[in-house]
Amino acid sequence: MRKLGISIYPEKSSKKEMFDYIDIASEHGFSRIFSCLLSAEEDKEEIISHYSEINNYARNKNFEVIVDVSPRIFEKLQISYNDLTFFKQLGADGLRLDLGFTGSEESLMTFNEHGLSIEINMSNNVHTIDTIMDYQPNQYNLLASHNFYPHRHTGLSLEFFKQCSARFNKYGLRTSAFISSNNKNTFGPWPVTDGLPTLEIHRNLPLDIQLKHYIALNIIDDIVISNCFPSAEEMSAVKKLDLSIVTFDVVPILELPETERKIMFDMLHFNRGDINENLIRSTQSRVKYKGHSFPVFNAPEEIKRGDIIIESSEYGHYAGEMQIALTNMLNSGKSNVVGSIRSEEHFILDELKPWQKFKLQLSK
Repeated sequence: MRKLGISIYPEKSSKKEMFDYIDIASEHGFSRIFSCLLSAEEDKEEIISHYSEINNYARNKNFEVIVDVSPRIFEKLQISYNDLTFFKQLGADGLRLDLGFTGSEESLMTFNEHGLSIEINMSNNVHTIDTIMDYQPNQYNLLASHNFYPHRHTGLSLEFFKQCSARFNKYGLRTSAFISSNNKNTFGPWPVTDGLPTLEIHRNLPLDIQLKHYIALNIIDDIVISNCFPSAEEMSAVKKLDLSIVTFDVVPILELPETERKIMFDMLHFNRGDINENLIRSTQSRVKYKGHSFPVFNAPEEIKRGDIIIESSEYGHYAGEMQIALTNMLNSGKSNVVGSIRSEEHFILDELKPWQKFKLQLSK
């Protein structure tokens, strides 16, 4: 089951702020926390005292807590990969290796006596994961997570993201990636605050659209908000989404007939297997409403990308079929345009695969 997550930065937030955020996130269906230890400067005992109180509070709210670390932290705190007791004392469920070892060490770490998860960085298209797998890890304790990128124009390209993810997907590992709040005065672990996404194309998009894109891609399991703190509106928009299926926001025409409304909003849709470059075709509505009269009532001369079409009875056995335009095209005069996909979501249409399911919801 896909999880939603938040990020907390104990070096930059008060306990009250973090506890309040954890409470809000819990109420909105979140169940995973990314916590950053990279900038911790206290001594070992102070870190354990500080972090364990926060982490245990989160775990009592049924959060899974993963702590981000680096070899520098291992060296600074004199932690051995053979003994991960420190992270158990920290109240963590696992640790994310921002930079890894040779493959053998990661494999051994997955057999730690505390059952801690070991999460590795998956934002590199190299053989690191293959090497780890060659050393026969306990893959039930092995996770993978993409990076986030605070500097504008430095996030991953979509194609590279897909290539990196494919390396890990072939082993069936649980994966995660980051989305970024657009709320004012957000922060992450570093001084730069240009947003904090994994994908560069997500940097200025609304939070819920970033999430929808990952759902449509269907190559990442868990999705984590990287910066603090998202707005109440962003959290609400994310809470309303079904994480198992991509959902498009729709602006319908003003005078929408009842049957067309039911087709759009009450049916589960899927992209036909014999795909084409012009239209996404959802054909079950023409089966369900066979024999229903679909008169022509809104057939503009041009159909535009993102327009939702329900074919009129003038199109014979296609009557009632719902389509989404992928390109601009001339209307035959027989096709009713009944609404349009929210413009910011048009790019997600390109990710729908043959037979992939989707839903439509009324845009707020």
